[in-house]
Amino acid sequence: MASVLVKEYWDVPDGTECHRKAYATTKMGAAIGLVASAYHLVFVPPESTAEGILRAGKFTFSMAAVGAIFGITSCISAQIREKPDDPLNYFIGGCAAGLTLGARMHSYTSGAAGCVYMGAAAALLKLGKMEGWKLANEPRI
Repeated sequence: MASVLVKEYWDVPDGTECHRKAYATTKMGAAIGLVASAYHLVFVPPESTAEGILRAGKFTFSMAAVGAIFGITSCISAQIREKPDDPLNYFIGGCAAGLTLGARMHSYTSGAAGCVYMGAAAALLKLGKMEGWKLANEPRI
């Protein structure tokens, strides 16, 4: 499932069809939030069903919002700057996503750290995609 979502994102050229990019990143964020909420509910069991549903929704919708903010910001940045294949667009999108997490946590420090770390991770992801970096070698037979 993850590979389908990632393929859906990379199939759309940067700076075009922002609604499709945002939809893809929103689905990725929601999937990550759903997995995180499942782990959280297993390791910290809720006292009631309602509390469990609220916690699951909090994680899922927060991560979906982070994904949507990343997708919209990076795509609009590519359009405004007229440089679609620039890692700086991804840094800007990651920074906006990190600031969204900081706002969700009501913490300026978390927002600033999220901006730097998520922006750097997104820019490195784009740079690696452009230059063909590989995380691991293929197996030798």
